[in-house]
Amino acid sequence: MSNINIRIGGVPEHFNLPIHLANERGDFEKNNISIHWTDFFGGTGQMTKALREDEVDICLLLTEGIIADIIKGNPSKIVSDYVITPLTWGIHTGMENTLQHDDVIFDKRHAISRFGSGSHLMPIVNANSKGQKMKPEQFTVINNLDGALASLNNLETDVFYWEKYTTKPYVDSGQIRRIGEYITPWPCFVIAATDKILNQHPEAVDKMLDIIHDSCQAFMHDDVSMIPITSKRYEQKPEDIERWYHSTEWAADSWVSDKMMNSVIFHLRSANIISEDPTIPELIWKR
Repeated sequence: MSNINIRIGGVPEHFNLPIHLANERGDFEKNNISIHWTDFFGGTGQMTKALREDEVDICLLLTEGIIADIIKGNPSKIVSDYVITPLTWGIHTGMENTLQHDDVIFDKRHAISRFGSGSHLMPIVNANSKGQKMKPEQFTVINNLDGALASLNNLETDVFYWEKYTTKPYVDSGQIRRIGEYITPWPCFVIAATDKILNQHPEAVDKMLDIIHDSCQAFMHDDVSMIPITSKRYEQKPEDIERWYHSTEWAADSWVSDKMMNSVIFHLRSANIISEDPTIPELIWKR
């Protein structure tokens, strides 16, 4: 039986280590699946574009980003939760910027990886939750974390949202300052697949999900091994990884909560990220 090739992508961050470990162990190959991984340094906005343009079959991406993009026409479905704890966003500024607190940022210039990404959506949701509004001209596309470091420290932008443990080495080394945090009011990462791969190879997608969930379970129950492995691979302090590890939970199955989806849609509407009365397409893959 020939292998089925699945092109999968995600951010180059520690959340995705269980999948890399499963691939390195040969778990996918044993089940006649070949995984071809792509790192997306531009985050969720770059991944939704790749799904639309058939450059990838499956992505692990921010819940709010893929929901908004499916509503806007992305021919994909959410096939599983991935990380079920909320994401803690660090709110950052440049070393020479006079900003000191995250309660005075909503009229400032924000660096974003791209429109539709988490770094774009979260400032809008955060502002809206505090009765503030943001304008499109406040956002500057900087593509990735390296672009943000340059933009913030050249004082071209003032504020940048990114996952706080990923940016912590840059904060510790004095390249940027963290002035606050924002916790998303929903699980942070889901797994999405294109309608094309779901129609062509549904059994392979289901088996792939089983392997991912099994690897996540093993990862969560082996802190003695996994904390030092993660620390070394992602060049982060063991105490930071230990804190992250014990505040993160991965999904053990493919169940996706309708209540969670409705909550995200409410916030997306409230923040004018989607229109008030959009036609909501099928968001979740029905087996």
